[in-house]
Amino acid sequence: MNPVQRSRNRALMRFVLLPMIFLTVALLGGLRIDIDTHAFIFIPPPLITLILSVLLMILFVRGHAIELRRWVTSEQPTLTNISHVLTLLTLYFASAQALNSVLPERGLIFWLFSFFFLWTLWNNQFSNFDARRLLRSLAVLFGTAFFLKHMFLASLFSPEGGWAKKVAGFLLEVGTLGTLDYQVFAPATGYISFFTLALYVGGLILLTPSPEPEEGSAFALLRAYQNLPPLERMAVRASIAGMQDNQPALPQEVSMETETIEIKGELVEAESEETQGRMQN
Repeated sequence: MNPVQRSRNRALMRFVLLPMIFLTVALLGGLRIDIDTHAFIFIPPPLITLILSVLLMILFVRGHAIELRRWVTSEQPTLTNISHVLTLLTLYFASAQALNSVLPERGLIFWLFSFFFLWTLWNNQFSNFDARRLLRSLAVLFGTAFFLKHMFLASLFSPEGGWAKKVAGFLLEVGTLGTLDYQVFAPATGYISFFTLALYVGGLILLTPSPEPEEGSAFALLRAYQNLPPLERMAVRASIAGMQDNQPALPQEVSMETETIEIKGELVEAESEETQGRMQN
């Protein structure tokens, strides 16, 4: 692939594909299907999802999944900066709607799920993350919430369940003094949520730290080294030291030339010192 085609494909992904993916997630994240009428219901994102989305965006920046200095900079044209800002805004609202799709709609379970996300994302603010590790952590987090809501709770509160499920749901409601208010939707809602989360994770995989590849790879290596845990940094230093120890010895001719150059340098320095002493006298 020549540089022109590579640049065209990168621009197509940055200006068209990523915004479309995140806009689709933002539209489908609040979509539900009524269990009785099978009508479409759109639930706006609660305020807690907007707060959690802010924590997610901070994690993206801290984990170097997004480098704001590369996305928005004075060296780029104004329209390019505006397009990049709009792409980041679609990522923000897509994150809020992805959270909305795995959060229960009301009751005590809604607040338990919200506290689970808030506690996890807040603790991650003080951890060392790179882009790959952050993506794996978010995939596990959303996958766990999806399983609990659309598989476990949906099966537990399903009106078509057996007597064991009804007894378990009744005991839970009695144990929580009626605060366990869970709204049941059609099973197709789970499929929509799964497709939404798959699109969201796919968009995060396509999202690059910077819109354009960095010219100086040494700075990228230094940033990646700084984000490593202490044990992995020690392993990198040990491997570099081992590579230096295993370097092949210089040929004899080269070593003789280097010694000759060093001797000539010492002679030149000695002559310069003698001339300086004569001038002083």
